[in-house]
Amino acid sequence: MQSGPPYPARRGGALASHPVLDEVEGPGLRPKRTRIIGLYTHPPDDATVICADELGPVIPRTFPPAPAWSPDGHRIKAELDYTRGPEKTWVHGGLRPSDGQAVTMTAPSRNSVFYQRFLQQVEDANPHGEIWTVTDSLSSHNSLSTRT
Repeated sequence: MQSGPPYPARRGGALASHPVLDEVEGPGLRPKRTRIIGLYTHPPDDATVICADELGPVIPRTFPPAPAWSPDGHRIKAELDYTRGPEKTWVHGGLRPSDGQAVTMTAPSRNSVFYQRFLQQVEDANPHGEIWTVTDSLSSHNSLSTRT
């Protein structure tokens, strides 16, 4: 079987022949993504860039031993648990792309109060210079209390 033409068919080269990291705008370029990549690759002088996000809700639990084989030759599978009880938690994380260092924090809910505590931990881990945080548009990230 032969492979078909590249997608889209009019494209003659690689998906990204060269990175565009300045304020150039044109068809096919995404200015916001370009600015974010520029922050990661060339951060402002005396500044630290943090990529922040959260995961959850997750349920903290211990996991049984890795699946093994039963005496009759069948693989033993761990039963999945999809319940959401009061023990759920959220995990906030911030990655410093310049050196791969990370800050994480767990919280019982996802709201501005816990996000601000996480930001305080990020500040404590990066005491020098400005901190630029790249995050999504979740309401707790840009609430009035967080901006204040």
